[in-house]
Amino acid sequence: MIGYTTVGTDKLEPSAKFYDELLKLVGAKRIMEADDFVAWGNSSEGAMFSIHLPADGKPFSVGNGVMIALKVKDQEQVKELHTRALELGGTDEGKPGFRAEGFYAAYFRDVDGNKLNAHCMVEA
Repeated sequence: MIGYTTVGTDKLEPSAKFYDELLKLVGAKRIMEADDFVAWGNSSEGAMFSIHLPADGKPFSVGNGVMIALKVKDQEQVKELHTRALELGGTDEGKPGFRAEGFYAAYFRDVDGNKLNAHCMVEA
């Protein structure tokens, strides 16, 4: 099971503001932060999502092929997250829709270029 996922950034505060607004749509809030990272979750016991300045001191870069998938409650929430991500300065990587039978998803990149997906499973 996933404990937490992390994406990199070189602009901690603008990235944190993006995720404050985006993740509140799924009930998450900041639950941990320090000078070099911020983490969000629904509780201290569940999975968390975080952003982090590179620990090795080298410049940040987006991982090729890396994507974080956010499981949400329904198709409306998929649409809501995708729309809000774009309003917050993210970029579209795939509009909301069915990708496979029962799998409804939308894809976007955050303000740093990290790729995310919001998805839900829909019974036929």
